[in-house]
Amino acid sequence: MKTYISLLLILIGSFLLLESCSDEKRQQFEHAGGTVRMALDNEPSTYDPREVLDYYSATVLYQISEGLVGMDPKTLKIIPKIASEWSVSDDGRSYTFTIRDDVYFHSCDKLKNDSDRKLSLEDIVASFEAGCKKNDNGVIPAAYNMVFSGISGAEEFLNGESTQIKGLKTKDNTVTIELVKEDANFLYKLANINAAISCKRILDKGLENELIIGTGPFRYDKYVGNETSSLILLKNEDYYLTDDQGNALPYIDSLIFIFQGRKMDQLDMFENGEIDVIKGLPTSRITKMLEGRIEDFNAKPPRLILENNPLLETNFYYFNLQDPRFQDPRVRKAFNYAVDKEVIGREILRNQYYDLGWYGITPPVTRALKGYDFKEVKKVGYEFDPEKARKLLAEAGYPNGQGFGPVNLRFNINDVHSAVADEFAKQIYNVLNINVNIDGSTFEQLIEDGETGNGAIFRQGWGADYPSPETFLMTFYGEYVPKDSTEVSRINKARYMNSAFDNYYAKAKQARKLSDQMTYFMKAEIELMKDPPIIPLWYSGDIDIVQSYLRNFYFNPLNYIDFTTVYIKEWTEEEFQKASVEPETKN
Repeated sequence: MKTYISLLLILIGSFLLLESCSDEKRQQFEHAGGTVRMALDNEPSTYDPREVLDYYSATVLYQISEGLVGMDPKTLKIIPKIASEWSVSDDGRSYTFTIRDDVYFHSCDKLKNDSDRKLSLEDIVASFEAGCKKNDNGVIPAAYNMVFSGISGAEEFLNGESTQIKGLKTKDNTVTIELVKEDANFLYKLANINAAISCKRILDKGLENELIIGTGPFRYDKYVGNETSSLILLKNEDYYLTDDQGNALPYIDSLIFIFQGRKMDQLDMFENGEIDVIKGLPTSRITKMLEGRIEDFNAKPPRLILENNPLLETNFYYFNLQDPRFQDPRVRKAFNYAVDKEVIGREILRNQYYDLGWYGITPPVTRALKGYDFKEVKKVGYEFDPEKARKLLAEAGYPNGQGFGPVNLRFNINDVHSAVADEFAKQIYNVLNINVNIDGSTFEQLIEDGETGNGAIFRQGWGADYPSPETFLMTFYGEYVPKDSTEVSRINKARYMNSAFDNYYAKAKQARKLSDQMTYFMKAEIELMKDPPIIPLWYSGDIDIVQSYLRNFYFNPLNYIDFTTVYIKEWTEEEFQKASVEPETKN
C-alpha cells in the first residue's frame, strides 16, 4: 500500500492554499504592503541554485526560486510547493509528484508571454539534468552530491553514459523519481535550494547566473552597488499560493538584502531603523544593547523581540590533507589539544554561542536531532591539553615544533573570524612553537582557495540543510574526493579519506529505521574524531532581535529564512493582551 501525502492534509491550519492564476485582480491581505530590510554578512557567491554551497546565496535564492517541495520556516516540516501532492512506494525508493498547473516563472525579456513563462514538466527534467551535468571545466555541480546522486541513472548521465536520467520519468501532470536505494532524507534534499526548478529556455541559453529567474514569491529587481551594497527583490504578482483567506502571497511589496560584513555596523543600522532584523548580535555590544533598551523588550506590547536561537551550525577549521604534515593524525590531534576553546568562547565570542567544540562536526542540538548520542561522540572530543599536544607533535617527528615550518591559515575577514584567527595563531605558537600566518580574504576567495587546497588550514562554517547528522558528515565522505588531486573538491574540501568512517556513513544512509541511522552516523562521527580532519571551535547560537511589527518572521535551528507570509503591523495593547492569553493562530 502506498503512503499518500496530500496538499489539504498538510496545509490544514496553515497559511498556504492553492489558487489558480488569473488575469483578475487578486484579493489582498488588509495589512499587505511595505518593505522589509535584512542585513547579510556577505553577498551571494552564486545565483545558480545548482552551485549553492553557502548560507548567503541560499538565503537570497530561497526567496526567488523553489523546488517541488519546501519547508515550513516555523516547524521545518516538508510542505508542497511546485508539487501539490506526492506518494511514496512501499520500498521507499519511488516518489511520484503531482505538478501544479498554475506556476509561472518571473517575467524577463527572454520570456515574452505567459506561454513561455508557464512551468512545464520539461523545465523540471531540464533542472534535474543540469544538476547532474559537469560544467565546461569538468566540475561536478554541488547539486549532484547534495541532492541528485541517489537517483537511479544519475551517475550514468553525469559520466556521459546515458542521454537521460533513467530514474526520472514524466507522465501527464506527474513526475516520478526512482532512487538507487531508500533515502529517509530525500524530501528534505528536494527542499534544498540546489533542487530549485529553473526555466529550460534559460538553462539552454546558459544564462542561469545572469538572468535570476525563478517561480518563488519574490522576483529579482536590481543590485545596488555602493559603499554598502544591496539587493532589491519585489513581490511576485503571479505567485500561485494564497493564505487561508484567499489573500495573495507574499504580503510585503519588496524585500531588501543589505550586505554588511561588520556586525557593529549592522547593529547601528538596526538602531537607526535601517534594517528590521539583526541576526547574531555583535559580541561587544550584547550587554549594552540588552540593558540599554530593556524597556523596549519588556513593554506591553514590546517594541523589540529577542530570540536566543540555537543553530544547526558548526564553526571549525579544517586541515588540507594534501599537505604532507597533516597526513599524520598525531599532528592533527596535537593541533586540536593545543586550542583553548574556553578562551575563544569567553574573550572573543563573549559567550555568544550554543556550545563550544567539545563534540564533532555535528552540533549538539538535541531537540532538532533526537536520538543522536552526543555523549558518545564527546568521549572522543578534544579539550585543552598542552602537554598531550606537545607529546603527540614530538611523536610525529617535530619536537617543540622543530622542522615543522610555518602554517598558512585562511579565513574570511570579519570581526569575529579575524579575532579568532589571531587567538588561534597565538595559542598554537605558545603550545606547539609553530608559527601560524593568518591570511584573511573575501568570503568568495576563501571558498575558491578551500576547494583548490590553496592553504594549510581553512576556516569554515557549515549549516544544516535538513535536520540530520548526514548534512554535516557528508562533507567528509571519501566518495566526494576527486580521484585527480588537481581537480577542485567542492564538498569534501579537506580531501579526507577514512574507510571506517565511509563504511559507517554508508550503512547509515542504507538504514530504514531512524534509530539505526542515528547509531551508524554516531559511529561514523566517532571514527571521524579519532582521526580528526577538523578542529571544532564552537556551535552557533545566535542572539537575534527583530522589530515587533514584523509578523510571521520565524527563527529556527536551520537558520532557514522565508518571507512568504511575513507582514508589517504594529501591535496594539488590546491585541497584545489577547495574544498573551490566546496566542495567534492566523497571520
